[in-house]
Amino acid sequence: MFDQTPEQGRPGRVPSINVLGTALRPCSVEPLTGFYRDGCCNTGREDVGLHTVCVVMTTEFLAFSKAHGNDLSTPMPQFGFAGLRPGDRWCLCAVRWKEALDAGAAPQVVLEATHAVTLHVVSLDDLKKHAVKLQ
Repeated sequence: MFDQTPEQGRPGRVPSINVLGTALRPCSVEPLTGFYRDGCCNTGREDVGLHTVCVVMTTEFLAFSKAHGNDLSTPMPQFGFAGLRPGDRWCLCAVRWKEALDAGAAPQVVLEATHAVTLHVVSLDDLKKHAVKLQ
């Protein structure tokens, strides 16, 4: 599906390039996000869910996600997860974002912090329609 060339000594990591073709920017460190919990939407062979879309949470999307079996708003302290709130940025699975898009509930996307492999699931045009700038 995508090249899994090791990046900077990290076996299995896909190079950190965003959907715009430039260096991947951090998504969020508060809350700390990313499959690797490095604040970025990095991915690699272990990330079968492709947690590559940097989104800004909305009330609508959190309700959509919960209704579809992925409750992101309820704290789970046993896993060190405080729960997400509207306005939080988070690395979301590309397929989940596409599902929300198709249902009219897609949250905004930070293109500079969304990994390029997302383009295997979602078009750049669709991502751009929901783009917001990093602040």
